[in-house]
Amino acid sequence: MKAKLAKSKRNNQKKNKLIKQGVIKKAKPRKDVKAAPVPQKPNLPVVEDESDEGEDLLDMVDDDDMDFLKTAITNRSYNIYNKVKFNVSEEPKLKRRKKSQDDETLENDFEQQLEEQESDTELKELLPFKTKTGLVRNRVLKKIQAEEIEEPDQAEESKNQETAENEDGDNIENGLETSELNFTGPVSVVQLMAKRDEVINKVKLHVGTLSAGLLESPEEKIINLRTLIAMMDEETAHTYVTVRKILIVSILEVFKDILPSYEIKNVSTDGVRLKKDTLKLKKYEESLLLYYKKFLQKLEKCAFVLFKKKGDTRRRSEEEITIGTLAIQALCDLLVTHPYFNFSQNIAQAVVPFMNNRSKDIREIVKNAVKTIFKEDKKEEITLKILRVINHYSKNHSNMHTEMLEVLLVLNLNEVNLEKDKEQNIKEKKLKAHKARILQLSKKEKKRKKKLKEVEKELLETKAEESQQVRQKNLLEVTKLIFNIYFRILKTNTSNSKILGVCLEGLAKFAHCINIEFYMDIVNVLNKLLNEDWLGYREQLFCIHTVFSILSGQGEAINLDPIRFYNNLYKDLLTLNAASKNSKDTPVLINTLCEALIKRRKKITNKRTIGFLKRLAQLSMQLTHEGSLGCLGLIKHVMQLNRSADVLLDLDSSTGEGKYQAEIEDPEYCNAASSALYELIHLARHYHPIVSKFARHIASGVPSSGDGSLPGEYGKSSPEELCVEFDMSEMAFNPPVPLVKNGPKKTSKLAFADSSFETECRQVLRSKKRKFFWIDDA
Repeated sequence: MKAKLAKSKRNNQKKNKLIKQGVIKKAKPRKDVKAAPVPQKPNLPVVEDESDEGEDLLDMVDDDDMDFLKTAITNRSYNIYNKVKFNVSEEPKLKRRKKSQDDETLENDFEQQLEEQESDTELKELLPFKTKTGLVRNRVLKKIQAEEIEEPDQAEESKNQETAENEDGDNIENGLETSELNFTGPVSVVQLMAKRDEVINKVKLHVGTLSAGLLESPEEKIINLRTLIAMMDEETAHTYVTVRKILIVSILEVFKDILPSYEIKNVSTDGVRLKKDTLKLKKYEESLLLYYKKFLQKLEKCAFVLFKKKGDTRRRSEEEITIGTLAIQALCDLLVTHPYFNFSQNIAQAVVPFMNNRSKDIREIVKNAVKTIFKEDKKEEITLKILRVINHYSKNHSNMHTEMLEVLLVLNLNEVNLEKDKEQNIKEKKLKAHKARILQLSKKEKKRKKKLKEVEKELLETKAEESQQVRQKNLLEVTKLIFNIYFRILKTNTSNSKILGVCLEGLAKFAHCINIEFYMDIVNVLNKLLNEDWLGYREQLFCIHTVFSILSGQGEAINLDPIRFYNNLYKDLLTLNAASKNSKDTPVLINTLCEALIKRRKKITNKRTIGFLKRLAQLSMQLTHEGSLGCLGLIKHVMQLNRSADVLLDLDSSTGEGKYQAEIEDPEYCNAASSALYELIHLARHYHPIVSKFARHIASGVPSSGDGSLPGEYGKSSPEELCVEFDMSEMAFNPPVPLVKNGPKKTSKLAFADSSFETECRQVLRSKKRKFFWIDDA
């Protein structure tokens, strides 16, 4: 008997089929019409099984069909519904549709097997299916646990609630769950290592999947950052160090790629209706800033483990030190890569104090990063922020490492002129006051003037002159902060010669920016420092270099006789040699001598100049080839500028005022003109070919062309450039030594004038008793 379908159900099926095919559209329910409440029968169970249109299935089934289904279930015609029971009266069985005997037997056997299976079995059999070759049976599948099964409606709801990180990989719990080792019996080291490698490989795959998805579409999968940052809190004993390293490096590379080069500003949009794309971009930027802030906080927490406070006697493990060092490296990389992004000032405040850390490696990491920022900063904004942090740190800490001040030497302040800026400000103030006295503007004229200023400002912005003015202003602030730091160190008069040496080196480099009003005070302070016993040779050179730098520039107008600085420099000139500890101070010495002898050549006497040249020739005999080239290059330049120094090439000593006395500490009275540059004879046979050329060039009278002249690339080089160009610190000889060619060796045959003597010599060589005779010519 074939069950008849109700007319309404048949119509619904046809309508649903047409909706799926796209022939008709699904009608929207009317909002204004309220459906009448459906009366429910009291004390009757309601079956909540709805069709596609929301109608009750039981209402659509005829009474005859319902009686047939109940009778079939009760009489066990459908074994799969055995657990469903209905209390109905016995009625005569209805005839069913005939089925093939094979299909009925097959279904009954399979249903019986399902009933016999145990509830705890791990495998279950699948239904057979027909193929061209016949039936395929005995298919099994891993049994799904009951708690893993979801209803279709629940599955749709959970799918809608899944976030982007579940699309790219498993959740954090699933990714790191396997890190817990649950072994019941004894475990070997090999098993532990294999399990550990397995867990780490899973984490790598999980992190790589999330990172790759984030880089492909940052705006859509920004939520992946939340998963990656949350994984940094993993505390599993055997994997947390490696996992945290992987996460720090991965998140670092992701942020270096997706962060913009500008600062994201928080603009209030209350009451403003935004476009869909604008709102999406705003939410993305807010999420990016939130996760970036969380990542920086975690890095700061890891890095501050290395910062030991007073009274803290805890010993940090190697794992904590390793993670802390990696965190500092990550912070420095973010600051170098995106110096103008948000939180750059916060990173600077966290990183700069580590230049005073006990570990040299950490100090070098931060120092190199800060140097890179100073070199690449075009706006001087982040440079000013870092200098403010250094200035504040130097106020509260008297003992600092040299790295804290060495980074300042990278700055370029050649464009800064404090005096010019001061004079310009005074002129502008006077001009404004003069205009205010003469012109009495009305309100309309004042408004017009204000509008003109705004227009001029916009024009400057279009011409990029506004940014140039901002940069000049920042440079002035940078210069003031630098000298504030240096002067504070000089006032404290610390006995730390290393930090004082770096301070003096910075003063010597930036002396042209110092205000004239402070020149005399600085010179007096440096003069006192030269009399200190604890001051090293390098620090003395920087003191003298600073004084000569001041006097060579704007300080020429100062009425000051630097004779004591000349005498000090001349006295300690020969303390420098190739075998001493201060052999690395040769470039500093060459720079100081260039300031004293070349830039101030018109301010010193010929006797003093000749005395310095004679001692420089003596010094070049005890230095390495780069130091010798620096000294000889300095002698060459002085002799080209001052022809009175040619007296040192005259070998006749009868024309002088007396004998040369090298032990006198004042070059004015050592009578160097009575001597000559005999050292050039030895330097002409120097092992370095360029030193030999320079010695012959000076001995020939420093000719510009002809015999004894130098090649163009060496003749135009300054002493400082020669000292740097031929430096052997990188173990590279300049010019390179030619390779020895492999060829037949040339043997020279001895020729004897007396044949009898030749025979006697050969007999002696062939004899068993060989005797060697040494002939002393003396």
